[in-house]
Amino acid sequence: MRRGWRAAALAVVVVLFVACAPTKKGAPGGGAGLYQAACAGRLGGGAVGQVESSDLTEISGMEASAISPGVLWMHNDSGDSARVFAMTATGHHLGWFTLAGAAHVDWEDIALGPGPQPGVSYLYVGDIGDNSEVRASIAVYRVAEPGVDANNPPGDGQTLAGVDTLVLQYPDGAHDAEALIVDPVTGDLVIVAKQPSGQAGVYVLPAGSAGGILTLAATIAVPFVTAGDVTSDGGAVVLRTYGSVLVFLRRSGMSLAGALQSAPCTGASASEPQGEAIAIAPNSEGYATTSEGLNPPINFFARR
Repeated sequence: MRRGWRAAALAVVVVLFVACAPTKKGAPGGGAGLYQAACAGRLGGGAVGQVESSDLTEISGMEASAISPGVLWMHNDSGDSARVFAMTATGHHLGWFTLAGAAHVDWEDIALGPGPQPGVSYLYVGDIGDNSEVRASIAVYRVAEPGVDANNPPGDGQTLAGVDTLVLQYPDGAHDAEALIVDPVTGDLVIVAKQPSGQAGVYVLPAGSAGGILTLAATIAVPFVTAGDVTSDGGAVVLRTYGSVLVFLRRSGMSLAGALQSAPCTGASASEPQGEAIAIAPNSEGYATTSEGLNPPINFFARR
């Protein structure tokens, strides 16, 4: 890390995660800008904080709030209860919320996107992990995103009501998956399978569906996909693996699955041996990553 970067990152990370208004497609700071920065090697950064909560030791999903400035959502994978954690962009614990009626088999990713009520931001939590590939169905839980005031933390144990359960099946047998993305443009739900080698399936549930059989929309040669996210304008998609962050450009009129079939650029990343989480900043100027473990660092990479 260059000398002085950490201080600079701490100064800008809050600005980047507070800028919650979506940017116009292709505008400075939009998805096209993030993609171009990755291609040009102009993403840099490092640790800006660490996860404070000792209850978060197996982080497998992270997302930046669309309505609460400077707030990140995270969750554990298998072994925890059905809850999501809110924290600041530098890891300070704000509280956790239980999803009413939800089960927790193997939660692997969290996403934000549109839903049944226009103008409302929804949290989507993917209970999509299946290491042994034996599950007859998987589930995605959807609930309206609660507001969180970082200056007046809600504390632990609040319950989120009105949770929808989307029960899903693959068209070609069980798969393990750790990447869940919701298209901010169309509202489609996208799951990318985690394959150790060969072609990883990209599966889609159309917006408005209450569940059902997913459609295999594409296959991509990206092994060990552990998380995914999309910019707020829909202009770029990111996938992370244990060793890399890949940024895909989404051109006008292209689906997310179509974007993932294009050639990506490699973004900056940190050494995170069990890295399974990534969150793009609301203004698309960069992204945060973190790993499993006790009090892991939060790494942030921004355009420079």
